[in-house]
Amino acid sequence: MSPTETMNTDLALRIHRTMVRIRVFESRVEELFKVGKLPGFVHTYIGQEAIAAGVCAALGHDDYITSTHRGHGHAIAKGMELGPIMAELYGKETGACRGRGGSMHVADFSVGMLGANGIVAGGLGIAAGAALSARYRGTRQVAVGFFGDGGINKGTFHEALNFAATHRLGVVFVCENNQYAQFTSRLRTTAVEDLSVRASAYGIPGVTVDGNDASATYRQALEAVVRAREGGGPTLLNMETYRFGGHYVGDAEVYREAAEVEDRRRSDPIHRWEQVLTDGGLMPDGLRERIWEEAEQEVASAVRFAEESPYPDADTALENVFAAVPVTGRA
Repeated sequence: MSPTETMNTDLALRIHRTMVRIRVFESRVEELFKVGKLPGFVHTYIGQEAIAAGVCAALGHDDYITSTHRGHGHAIAKGMELGPIMAELYGKETGACRGRGGSMHVADFSVGMLGANGIVAGGLGIAAGAALSARYRGTRQVAVGFFGDGGINKGTFHEALNFAATHRLGVVFVCENNQYAQFTSRLRTTAVEDLSVRASAYGIPGVTVDGNDASATYRQALEAVVRAREGGGPTLLNMETYRFGGHYVGDAEVYREAAEVEDRRRSDPIHRWEQVLTDGGLMPDGLRERIWEEAEQEVASAVRFAEESPYPDADTALENVFAAVPVTGRA
C-alpha cells in the first residue's frame, strides 16, 4: 500500500526522520559503549525502528507509552530530546532521570514516556494502570505498552491483558517480535506460531503486522489507538521484526547464524521506507542526505552535551528514593 493512501507527505517524512534519528543515535551509542564511554549495559534498537516510529506517530503528545530494556527508540519516537537521553546513558546530572536510571530506565513524564523497564514485560501493568487513570480522570488518553516476544510468556502479560480486557481500557499492547528472547529463539519457548492469537483468550482483537513496514505499523497502530480512544478496549499487535545486533552491545551471538542476520538485514526498515518514499515521489533529490546529516549533527550535539555535563553529587544519592513521611506528633 502506498503511504499516500494512509498518510500525507509531512507524516511520511516525519516517520522517516524519526527512524533515522533512532538509527544514528543507537549507532553512536554502540561506538561509545565499545570504547568505554558508557557505564553498565546498553541494548540497542537497530533494525526495529519502524515499530517505534509508526506506533508513536499514531499517538498524541499526552498519550502514554511504557517501554522495555531496549527503550531508546521508544523514547526518541515519543518526543524525548536526544541530549537528556544521551546524558542519562552517561549517568550525568543533566540526564532525563538525573543520571539515576541509565540506559534501561529512561523516562520523561512530560511527553508521556512512563519509563523503560529492566524487568521483562514489567511495563504492561503500568500501561494498563495509566489507561485506568485516564478512565477515572475522564480523559481520552491512550496507553501503549511495548514488550518483546519473550515477554509474551510472562505472567504479567496475561494479567495485564485480562485486566485491560475486562475493564475495556484504552491500551494497545505492542509485541516487538524480534524472534529472540535474550539468547533463545522464539521457536524454542512459545507453543504458538502466530503470537497474535493470544488475544483471543481475552476476547480482544489480535493482529500480526510486518514490523519492518513503516506504513503497516502506523496503519495498524492508528486503528488500535482509535478503537481504544473511542472506548472499544485494548488490542494486541504482534509486530514481527528482527534486531540486527545482539541482545546487548558486546553479545557474542553464538546462538544464531551470521547468514541469518545478513539475510534479515536485507529487510532493513529504513531502506525499505526510503524506497517507498522515492517511488512515491516523496523523497526528492538531496532530501535523504539532508535528513541523515541533520540526524548526525543532532546526535553529535547530544554527545557534547552529555560529555560536558557534570556527574551527580554523591550527597544527593538518596534523593527521591524514599517518600517523605509527615510528622504526626505521635510517639
